[in-house]
Amino acid sequence: MTDASGFDDGSVLIVAFEGWNDAGEAASGAARAVRDQLELVPLVEVEPEDYFDFQFNRPSVSFNESGERVLEWPSVTLYGPAGGGPGMHVLLGTEPSRGWKTFASEVIDALTTADISGIVFLGAMLADVPHTRPISVFVSSESAELRSEFELERSTYEGPVGIISVLSMAAQAAGIPSMSIWASVPHYVHNAPSPKAQLALISRLEDFVPLVVARGNLVEESAAWESGIDALAGDDDDMAAYIAQLEQARDTVDSPEASGDAIAEEFERYLRKRDGKAGGEDRPGGP
Repeated sequence: MTDASGFDDGSVLIVAFEGWNDAGEAASGAARAVRDQLELVPLVEVEPEDYFDFQFNRPSVSFNESGERVLEWPSVTLYGPAGGGPGMHVLLGTEPSRGWKTFASEVIDALTTADISGIVFLGAMLADVPHTRPISVFVSSESAELRSEFELERSTYEGPVGIISVLSMAAQAAGIPSMSIWASVPHYVHNAPSPKAQLALISRLEDFVPLVVARGNLVEESAAWESGIDALAGDDDDMAAYIAQLEQARDTVDSPEASGDAIAEEFERYLRKRDGKAGGEDRPGGP
């Protein structure tokens, strides 16, 4: 792994939010895998009453180990090593529905207290990509140092954003370097979790943090996910033709003749087309 100030010598934070930024539950799944593997414990939990519309993100009721009915509220939690101290941290939860400026300020205060030295934001968006090809992953950073260290690009996206972008800009203003890793999930399977996209995010994340994440059953689940979509397409000529069209477009972009500018242009096309569609509340945000 390449050495980078704030990413190899301090406490790195992995961030993911369920909701608009989490197509196929790929980002939250990747962050959850890191949290569980490192056995991180809750350090700070954001008060949900301040940031959630409970008619939009409703609490759920379930039975605990004692057989009692308990309410589970939408929340955002900062996880870290037991006993505190330096090490990998994870910020995970549901995207807030209000009070984003205050929320960002509260989160940055918590990160300063935890002495976080660098942040990796994970996101997943719906895009015009085929499920049969490797998942497209785009990494960007507002930090000139990180762009130089890891040969990253600066996002040129303009348009509606999710809480990830708000926190990224707040972190930059607070002097905490960050990068964003986004996976593209085929939009025609948006209702199902995408283990293939989760696997792609984990693989890319390992390029930047000193951690190897256990794959568990992700490889087998990814193969089953792809085979299941193949079976659906086999019974639907229109879907099969559309996927073939996406495959041709992707193969053109991935050809040896395709330049870095062409790939970036294709990514921006995905974003523009997505943000031009109606019903944005169910779609993941751009980087």
